[in-house]
Amino acid sequence: MRVRTSGNSGSGRGAGLGLALVSALAFGGSGVAAKPLIEAGLDPLHVVWLRVTGAALVMLPLAVRHRALLRHRPALLAGFGLLAVAGVQACYFAALSRIPVGVALLIEYLAPALVLGWVRFVQRRPVTRAAALGVVLAAGGLACVVEVWSGLRFDALGLLLALGAACCQVGYFVLSDSGGDAGERAPDPLGVIAFGLLVGAVVLTLVARPWTMDRSVLTGTAHLDGTPVPALALLVWIVLVATVAAYVTGVLSVRRLSPQVAGVVACLEAVIATVLAWVLLGERLSLPQVAGGAVVLLGAFIAQTSAPSEGTPAPVAEGGAERELSARGTAA
Repeated sequence: MRVRTSGNSGSGRGAGLGLALVSALAFGGSGVAAKPLIEAGLDPLHVVWLRVTGAALVMLPLAVRHRALLRHRPALLAGFGLLAVAGVQACYFAALSRIPVGVALLIEYLAPALVLGWVRFVQRRPVTRAAALGVVLAAGGLACVVEVWSGLRFDALGLLLALGAACCQVGYFVLSDSGGDAGERAPDPLGVIAFGLLVGAVVLTLVARPWTMDRSVLTGTAHLDGTPVPALALLVWIVLVATVAAYVTGVLSVRRLSPQVAGVVACLEAVIATVLAWVLLGERLSLPQVAGGAVVLLGAFIAQTSAPSEGTPAPVAEGGAERELSARGTAA
């Protein structure tokens, strides 16, 4: 799902940076809005189903417009729906019910390191030393985030679920890279997102069984660090802002920026989510965890922006799976 970058005019670049920041803010706020609903009594899978199904209905006109994708790219649409939508969201929201928002998202940001591992050991393509350094930094920072010296104080299942979200992102990046070399015939990103949401909604309907959901929670109130908030308002935010607006602004930002720049700005999502969880949910991290989170982001930054050495193929920084990793108009 490779998108084209437009001109490098100052106004276009400024607009692209603004859209990328809006996308990072929207994505980063999803966990903060979802966790109160989970704590109010909704099952994490039911929250995911509500989010994906609501967004799929909003994006349905785009799916109709790009219905030809069903004939030309069925495997890409199925993979996007299963991994980038259903897999990532289900694992991430389930992790939120057991570990803090910031920790869950930082673990999900191991995806850059895992993508490089896929490129190096599965596809057997070279990666740069700087990219490998990014992997080491991300892993070391993660060790600080989960405080491994304390015997994994966080819920082990929650950590595994967050790691599962990262693995689902890797599967999406690899899949989208395999379908992105068609030039002008490449599938429209907005069409892929729309169909991915539809596929994800169907899959999650079978898994989440929404008919068993406690609908009374949506008519009541949830609490943001003790402050009562209408549960329905949180759901509307998750659907319209943290899903639809986040995807659309992310895709449009990549059209105006280089993929590398868009990817660097997208790293702010983890920072935004952690700050929002601190301010709105009262989730305060220790100093080693904050430092570890900064190292994780630094590792992701290096992994996404490292340039290939001269005379070496460029599967990481200038193309292949890592370019799709930078295009964070994808899921999250």
